[in-house]
Amino acid sequence: MPKLKTNKSVQKRFRVTKSGKFKKGRAGRRHLLQTKASKRKRHLREKDLVSGSMEKQLRRLMPYA
Repeated sequence: MPKLKTNKSVQKRFRVTKSGKFKKGRAGRRHLLQTKASKRKRHLREKDLVSGSMEKQLRRLMPYA
């Protein structure tokens, strides 16, 4: 069986935790930040875990993760 290719764009956007879950950055922290509260921007800095339904798709795109 041939080797499977890893999707490089997915590899750059997601990290795998030791327990095998996927971590991602939060959306909404690129521009128009002056209208957002400091608390909101601070919480957007934190990483988020990917939902179970999306995790299945990521496993297919990152076969060796």
